[in-house]
Amino acid sequence: IRLGVRYLEKAVFNLDYGQLKLVFHALEERKQVIENAPHLCHALPCMTPCFNWFEVVYYWMGLKMYDLVAGRHILHLSRYYSVQESIELFPTLARKGKDKSLRGTVVYYDGQMNDSRLNVGLACSAALAGAAVLNHAEVVSFLKDEGSERIIGAKIRDNLSGQEFETYAEVVVNAAGPFCDSVRKMANKDAQSMICPSSGVHVVLPDYYSPEGMGLIVPKTKDGRVVFMLPWLGRTVAGTTDSNTSITALPEPHEDEIQFILDAICDYLNVKVRRTDVLSAWSGIRPLAMDPTAKNTESISRDHVVCEDFPGLVTITGGKWTTYRSMAEDAVNAAIKSGKLSPRNECITGNLRLVGGDGWESSSFTVLAQQYVRMKKTHGGKVVPGVMDTASAKHLSHAYGTLAERVATIAQNETLGKRLAHGYPYLEAEVAYCARNEYCESAIDFIARRSRLAFLDTDAAGRALPRIIEILAKEHNWDRSRQKQEMQKAREFLETFKSSKNAQFHDGKHQ
Repeated sequence: IRLGVRYLEKAVFNLDYGQLKLVFHALEERKQVIENAPHLCHALPCMTPCFNWFEVVYYWMGLKMYDLVAGRHILHLSRYYSVQESIELFPTLARKGKDKSLRGTVVYYDGQMNDSRLNVGLACSAALAGAAVLNHAEVVSFLKDEGSERIIGAKIRDNLSGQEFETYAEVVVNAAGPFCDSVRKMANKDAQSMICPSSGVHVVLPDYYSPEGMGLIVPKTKDGRVVFMLPWLGRTVAGTTDSNTSITALPEPHEDEIQFILDAICDYLNVKVRRTDVLSAWSGIRPLAMDPTAKNTESISRDHVVCEDFPGLVTITGGKWTTYRSMAEDAVNAAIKSGKLSPRNECITGNLRLVGGDGWESSSFTVLAQQYVRMKKTHGGKVVPGVMDTASAKHLSHAYGTLAERVATIAQNETLGKRLAHGYPYLEAEVAYCARNEYCESAIDFIARRSRLAFLDTDAAGRALPRIIEILAKEHNWDRSRQKQEMQKAREFLETFKSSKNAQFHDGKHQ
């Protein structure tokens, strides 16, 4: 849940009230997410290296303004660390740049989350509240009222069975991210585009690149971009690029974008940054929004846009993860207005705990470690007990919150206590649990959308696939041909991730 440092800079130094409001709102929402899903979100200190005294003063003042703006939404106070303190906190930080020496660092606190788990948690929380949740389904066309031309529903295809069905609604909300324009064009083929798609590439490196509890953010590299390197789910994630792109279902990172990130972080580290260390590299599409009613292109923003440019179809796009909750509130308010609906109460998601978050404590993992064993089947078919080690217990507790005991029970009682991939805490029991309780319908669902294994280590995800598919096949009664199809689809998906092992066949530039 990164709060844009750049927005703060614009807001404070250009005295831009609009930007300041955006920052203030994001700070408020950030605090809320951490409180509503405490198992999935936490505060993370981020270090900005300063190479002259002007930078020290500039960043220190800027971040003190940040503390001030945050007010009661502050996570922790920002502060300056000397060179010696900085190196102790971040051993891989370089004392000398190309032609300059480190003068210390300024550390501020931001939020970090497990995004795939938060996404699933939202869907499951909605289902518990009475929503009908459907995945692997797509809108084929809209149903319109013959008289008024208002949209009154949609024809939907279930992509797992191929069946099509119609469903009716007072209002349809289009929240399709980068694909929102193609949905709008189904309603009106002449609809003006709202999305200015931007490609964000990230690379994952081994954990030794950054210490466990400290990130590194450089607000301005030599070519003016922001780079960061953060500890994430036991590894290090580095990014990011921001370049125009076309919209595809499986975006791929370009070799020179990966190289750009590696070169950018190289200037600030005393570790040799090697292409061969890249465990996974991927590209995502940011749906930057342009308000179709705005006159100029400067309205492209990280803020979100809600509009109803076709009767009965409310579109929400733009925005960022940090403010997802208030985006949903705005979209629902627009839908209420559009359908003249009469809700029974005001919005209550401001302090609604997500599934697994209620009653969760950061010490909850100790219960798992003390009370459960991981039963494993050896190659010879013998069942042996394994210890519920701290890494596994912490992982389960953070991923599933108070529901972690259910996963631990499956690991113990159904002999699914083995790890899926060497060096990662993911257990076989999680695949069964996700199939039963979290709408996990495909192998890709598990490696990318229920866990983050594909994003953390593409090759480890590939090695775990046969076992993941074996467990899912048992849960969903898949036949041989479906299992083969799952393997093929997952392998194709993993090919769009350019880990060092996977990249040597692309662009001919692998070293």
